[in-house]
Amino acid sequence: MDFMLAGTAALMILFVVLAVATTVFWLWMLVDVLVNERDPNQKILWFLVIFFLHFVGAIIYVAVRKTGRARTPTI
Repeated sequence: MDFMLAGTAALMILFVVLAVATTVFWLWMLVDVLVNERDPNQKILWFLVIFFLHFVGAIIYVAVRKTGRARTPTI
């Protein structure tokens, strides 16, 4: 019976860690949009996408915007 309690406790701890990690990532992407987007319309659009879709919106933002921004090499 003790092993069931230990397994449940471990599963709850894992769930809490994942929830905190996804929330931190979500907040990080919200701040990133507000700091790095230059066009006000794009900034509002991406902010709303991330805000309402939470983790899925943050993943979409990373996949679409971050990979699309190619760094220009400095000479």
